[in-house]
Amino acid sequence: MSTTTVTKTSAGTSGTPSPGAARPARTDADGRIGLRANLRHIGALARRNALQIKQDPESMFDAVLMPIIFILLFVYVFGGAIAGKGNNDAYVNYVAPGLMAMMGMNIAMAVGVGINDDFKKGVMDRFRTMPIARSSVLIAKIVVEIGRMLIATAILLGMSFLLGLTIHTSVLHLFAAIGLSMVFGASLMWIFILLGLTVKTAQAVQGMAMLVLMPLQFGSSIFAPTTTMPGWLETFTDYNPLSNLADAARNLINGGPVADSVWMTLGWSLLITVVTAPLAVAKFRKKT
Repeated sequence: MSTTTVTKTSAGTSGTPSPGAARPARTDADGRIGLRANLRHIGALARRNALQIKQDPESMFDAVLMPIIFILLFVYVFGGAIAGKGNNDAYVNYVAPGLMAMMGMNIAMAVGVGINDDFKKGVMDRFRTMPIARSSVLIAKIVVEIGRMLIATAILLGMSFLLGLTIHTSVLHLFAAIGLSMVFGASLMWIFILLGLTVKTAQAVQGMAMLVLMPLQFGSSIFAPTTTMPGWLETFTDYNPLSNLADAARNLINGGPVADSVWMTLGWSLLITVVTAPLAVAKFRKKT
């Protein structure tokens, strides 16, 4: 029987690690992972999620095709009825900023489905054994989905320009509208992450998400002005965060007062994140 001699160093550890050994994450005095290590983990996990998309290009179909289908469908179906026959160009300037808000909700839903699917496939069992912050797994998901959201928004705007979209303000205002949509979309992802961690199947995530998405999307100013709606529905649209985001993006692109709608959108984004992000992280820690 052979024995192994262990030589302790002044720090109380054994030997010198081999050059190929994995370097453990640096932790604080109370055992928490430090900020630098946490950022490194987020970057590595985001790269892993991006490589998954590269290996499965079909997962990008919703981000690539959905904006094309939506802008064509709504412009040529509702454009004549709302803006008048032959005035589709005017309706493009109305609906395209609203669809930017809609893209955020639909892309956000995919995060919850992906989280739920990762648990089913046992991916989270692997993460459970790794010395990483639980929040880094969720934040990495959000980072990659924001990238998908940017791609969907770029395609939406590209198609809108082909259909006659005109920027009446400036490019900086357009970028501000895109940034506002990204901030709000990122906050919505925490809702769907929490939903994906709570329900049992990906189908249930999609079903419950649609119950939330449909009233918010169609009970808003995304597709049509709210002045023709019944009084009770018009009141609902005034407090609907999608209406605030659509109005903010629309006025940033077409010109008009933006302060109230922008602050309302930022307020909703902050409120949603503050409430749902801690719940999602706590639920994730409990499950892992």
